[in-house]
Amino acid sequence: MTDLTLTLRHELPEDGSAIDKLHERAFGPGRFARTAYRLREGVPHLPHLSFTALVGTLIVGSVRLTPIKASNGAKALVLGPLTVDPAFENRGIGAALMRKSLDAARADGHTLVVLVGDEPYYSRFGFKVVPVGRLTLPGPVDPKRFLYCELQPNALEAAEGMLLAAA
Repeated sequence: MTDLTLTLRHELPEDGSAIDKLHERAFGPGRFARTAYRLREGVPHLPHLSFTALVGTLIVGSVRLTPIKASNGAKALVLGPLTVDPAFENRGIGAALMRKSLDAARADGHTLVVLVGDEPYYSRFGFKVVPVGRLTLPGPVDPKRFLYCELQPNALEAAEGMLLAAA
């Protein structure tokens, strides 16, 4: 890890404003046009599966999981955004948040998580490229960046079609 005194905890309702500012610093104003944001639009993330990283009282990282479903009815989660304050990058904070959220999702009985991101980074957490034609997103995405992680064996086999926000 690092020499920082890092605390990971569930995201609290009062964290929303600080996390929004963190997303703005990390991703900029164009983040709202991204396909992954559109998939989460209008659907609240799951607070019991979403975590913040703090150094003292400063929120320096965040990860959220949001429920989605495939057009065939299979349930899944979309992970993201995973955000670390640029001043605190490369200290293991993102990895700690990833492990915490995936462990919580697995313990809660979820079976499949998808995200849009860099496979070289996310593969260490079990993510792989979604096979072409298996699942689609409601907008453009580089197929090499569309990733999945099975929290239970063969979970991907149950899901196919367009991924949609879970109502």
